Amino acid sequence: MRPEVQTFVADGPLPDWDADGEEIDRRSDQLDAIAKPVTSEEAQALVACFGPDDCYGVAWALLHLIETGPNPVLTTEPAPDANEWHHTLWARIVNSGLAP
Repeated sequence: MRPEVQTFVADGPLPDWDADGEEIDRRSDQLDAIAKPVTSEEAQALVACFGPDDCYGVAWALLHLIETGPNPVLTTEPAPDANEWHHTLWARIVNSGLAP
């Protein structure tokens, strides 16, 4: 796994809307530093980095980065209580025909 991805993953899930602007900018900059496409291993690790909301659009950037890797990154439907971003990613996988 590339160092940029390791750094992003090591910082954990994205913060929520209440986070300090500098923290959101820092995480966005970390994400921007990851060259596309990601590997399967990197995509799997990045899936764990979704936070509770869209983090002022940073979660969408994370989702799009994950989608540059080999698909599908999720192979089964997330549990009903899973993070909403896992459900969004799953819906996009299904809609693209990569899963039934």
